[in-house]
Amino acid sequence: MDKRSFLKKASLFGLLPFSVPNFIASSNGHYIGQRTTNPQAQKIARETLMPDFKPWQGSEESFWEEVRSQYKLVPDFINLESGYYNIIPEPTLDGLKQNMSHVNLRGAHYMRTELDQDRHKIAKSLADFMGCPQENLIITRNTTESLDLVIAGYPWQKGDHVIYAIQDYGAMKVMFEQVSERHGLIQDIISVPNHPSSDEEIVALYESKITAQTKMIMVCHMINITGQILPVRKICDMAHSYGVEVLVDGAHCIGHFEFKIQDLNCDYYGSSLHKWLAAPLGNGLLYIDSKRIAQLWPLLADYEKDPNNILRLNHLGTHPAYITLGIYDAINYLNWIGIKRKEKRLGTLRSYWMEALKNTPGILINTPNAADRACGIGNIGLLNMTPAQMADRLLNEHGIFTVAIDYANVKGCRITPNVFTTFEELDHFIAAVKTLAQA
Repeated sequence: MDKRSFLKKASLFGLLPFSVPNFIASSNGHYIGQRTTNPQAQKIARETLMPDFKPWQGSEESFWEEVRSQYKLVPDFINLESGYYNIIPEPTLDGLKQNMSHVNLRGAHYMRTELDQDRHKIAKSLADFMGCPQENLIITRNTTESLDLVIAGYPWQKGDHVIYAIQDYGAMKVMFEQVSERHGLIQDIISVPNHPSSDEEIVALYESKITAQTKMIMVCHMINITGQILPVRKICDMAHSYGVEVLVDGAHCIGHFEFKIQDLNCDYYGSSLHKWLAAPLGNGLLYIDSKRIAQLWPLLADYEKDPNNILRLNHLGTHPAYITLGIYDAINYLNWIGIKRKEKRLGTLRSYWMEALKNTPGILINTPNAADRACGIGNIGLLNMTPAQMADRLLNEHGIFTVAIDYANVKGCRITPNVFTTFEELDHFIAAVKTLAQA
């Protein structure tokens, strides 16, 4: 299917938006939340979400060309590995630099008089964005730290039982292994099929392992190695019917597709903001249901003593404050694009290359193509070579950067286009994969 035909078909099935959100322009026609160097004015600027909305006058593709122009990209390879760390756009990068200068200029005065207030306001902005109360959310450094706070801080007893999947992130599995050795936990590890027949099949997998001793299930909102979206709300509802708590790994979800944390009915939700929200590296979040806050032990002691205050779990020591301030800029930039618009774009990009390759001999697609099962991330393998060989040849012979996945019943390369990816780049990727499949 050529690009024109695909776009026509995508429009018919709602993969492309019919309405075009507003565009925020500066004097040069680009979004820039331009900051002043005046400290007080700069402080006010951080509190304001992008003013001066102006309608985008061009076509949908010209909008994404505008977005691409706001990224500095290396010319020597096509980047299809946005799943590890999202390159941040120039407006967000400019904000980061100015935040760094501001904090450095004010020094200890900023850290003692402004930092706590700014962190509070940023947490409020993030909570509003994610649709949850501020008192249930803290800013962390990444998903791993967020989930570790729960796993290591939970009041485990010998014989307690936990369930998670072999496809879960490796560091989280290691943490469960450590607390199991320390506290005498029993672990059950399931395997999520790459192409489940229904939500109920996945829910039944987790339910089949529940015992009277089960205390917690850890589940991925989106499996990082394949991009498959799991029916988290259904899993949570099922688990709660047995009195089991659910810890959700949402590393790849915030800023990727639209959802509200509280709609999931989970007990804990951890995510990284340096991925699809494209905040500066070193930002994450942890949501904890109000009923669960008091039972957790902090990893680092804080001055806050109220067991029901989530800030008791949020002591980071001296932390680079300008990194946290960058969350403002990332939310502002995403609000300019629009989360629904971004979700549709990422889903369209994935569906474009997947549709083009799905019937090619020698190719194994490890990600469901349904819109409710995946968004921007996909995984594809070749029957005639290992994932490592595939990734190496894509880069060295075709100038395409991906990451090889060869574990947890997944053999292939994870493909993660971004908002700056073009259909022409995906055409190059499609041709390269077809060539390698015939090698």
